[in-house]
Amino acid sequence: MLPLAAGVAVLGAVVSLSLVWSTQQRVKTLEQELVRRQQASQEQSTEARLLAKQAHETAAEVASKLGLVEARVAESALQRTQVEELIQSLSRSRDENVLADVEAALRVAQQQSAITGSAEPLVAVLRQADERLARYNQPRLERVRRAVARDLERARAVSVADVPTLSIRLDEAVRQIDDLPLLSTPERRAAARGAAPAPQAQPASGAAAPVRPASGAGVDAWMGWGQRLWQQAVAETWAEVRSLVRVTHIERPEAMLIAPEQAYYLRENLKLRVLNARLSLLSRQFDQAQTDLALAQSVLERYFDGKSRRVAQTQDLLRQVAAQARQANLPRPDETLAALAAASAGR
Repeated sequence: MLPLAAGVAVLGAVVSLSLVWSTQQRVKTLEQELVRRQQASQEQSTEARLLAKQAHETAAEVASKLGLVEARVAESALQRTQVEELIQSLSRSRDENVLADVEAALRVAQQQSAITGSAEPLVAVLRQADERLARYNQPRLERVRRAVARDLERARAVSVADVPTLSIRLDEAVRQIDDLPLLSTPERRAAARGAAPAPQAQPASGAAAPVRPASGAGVDAWMGWGQRLWQQAVAETWAEVRSLVRVTHIERPEAMLIAPEQAYYLRENLKLRVLNARLSLLSRQFDQAQTDLALAQSVLERYFDGKSRRVAQTQDLLRQVAAQARQANLPRPDETLAALAAASAGR
């Protein structure tokens, strides 16, 4: 009895040690998983804080640049007022006053075009100068009119980016980002399953079973009935299996493995890219705007469902903005200014 009791005790000790070791291994595995998840959460929060800081710095930089632009506009307005007062105080002939007025207006319009990035101020001043010179009908001013006409034609031929319209399109793209379907969303898989071609006609589960032979039928009739019953059961089973399993070719596996919290950060980062492009357009930094728009388009192509109509519309908006957000070389009215200088000198 003593050896038996000792064996039982040893066996119990071994089982207890095994249970303790197994429990420790599970606890260790859980601790490692918790540490890994905590590190991932910390990395995501750090990245989010970094992006928020970058957005804040960009907004501050844009605000400072807008303040500088407003200061330059105010300075230009002050210079124009001073020039007008100086012209009015001078006692010159009518032709000289006309030439001086046109030259001053052209220089102010040239400054306004450089500040605003639009050729409209220069076009308006050149048109007014042509109309004013046409009313005087002086032979010595014909050369100036021809120079004004040539500069006006060059100014009208320049295509400048319509920044307000492009900003509205980018705002519309930002509003659409929250509704764009991702490649990893269940809605896409359900839609793809509904749009997939229907399998070949199979006997439905509720279809009538093969007619059972009469009790007096022969062996062949019973074998035929059993074979048909077996084929119907196999067909129904295969139909159920095909409805549960779907094989899809995935070009970018990382796009299908995005977790819901990662999808939220992905959409927010995409919004920040589009908003950065909008701020770059407002500050007329077209190269930076092109870079942000290219990154936003790559994110849309990589993680979002390109077959969706809403994704296609957003991509089309970004492509339109990228195609139109170009730096235009504004023309200078050098020929008109040279003709004005020559006319003022009496040549």
